[in-house]
Amino acid sequence: MTKFELNEENFELAHIFECGQCFRWKKEKDGTFIGVIKDGVVSIKKEGLIFSIESNIEKEKIKDYLDLSTDYTRIKRTLSKNDDNMKLASEYGYGIRILNQDPWEMLISYIISAANNIPRISKTIENICKVYGKKIEFKGSTYYLFPTPQELSRASIQNLRDLNLGFRDKYVYGATQMVLKGELDLEKIKLLPYAEAKKELIKVPGVGEKVADCILLFSMKKKEAFPVDTWIKKVMMELYVDTKDVKKISSYAEAKFGKYAGIAQQYLFYWKRENA
Repeated sequence: MTKFELNEENFELAHIFECGQCFRWKKEKDGTFIGVIKDGVVSIKKEGLIFSIESNIEKEKIKDYLDLSTDYTRIKRTLSKNDDNMKLASEYGYGIRILNQDPWEMLISYIISAANNIPRISKTIENICKVYGKKIEFKGSTYYLFPTPQELSRASIQNLRDLNLGFRDKYVYGATQMVLKGELDLEKIKLLPYAEAKKELIKVPGVGEKVADCILLFSMKKKEAFPVDTWIKKVMMELYVDTKDVKKISSYAEAKFGKYAGIAQQYLFYWKRENA
């Protein structure tokens, strides 16, 4: 069992785990957040200014997952320069960090996210994990890891439909087959520059511009990715642009926020959604 403490600036549990970037973290009654990630389970509890972490995963993997090597103070200063809106948004969601999640899990999770809401996405993913993932024990409770491509390949389209995936069932099935056949290599895509990586992801049926950007931002360390959903379109139109055109909004964000566009997106998303 791994145990360690963090005294970290720009780190707040609700901001990180409830800003829409992940689906397998849950808040317990005592304020502890427990998440199932690629290799196991992580428990984080805030006690004063200290965050106590327990896990069956190595410390260095957890630190990478939580993006602890990134200087968010400097990034916020850069984004907020001459931009009062971004200053307010980044102060509101001061504790947000972009998690470095598993690309395979994000591919399937964000295909499931299409035309869906977070509670239903989380429930669907949990159902898939319970049926096809590996069962593990952590602190007296049972959890299920996200299934590998090989494990998920046991599911037919009908099996997936029975888990309430709706129209997304064929896309999840198809993406799984592409990975197994070597037609889709997520680790190779991760190494590509942002624009090339996005082109490769969009070739996957069920992956559009927004889903591709989510995968790139939340699992491939492409912090320049700027996913545009309903909330982002709304806040960008209110604060920055006079257009509903997603490509124009993305282009504006790329020019304005540069290599930190994805972090800006999370600040704006969380600020807008929490104050709707």
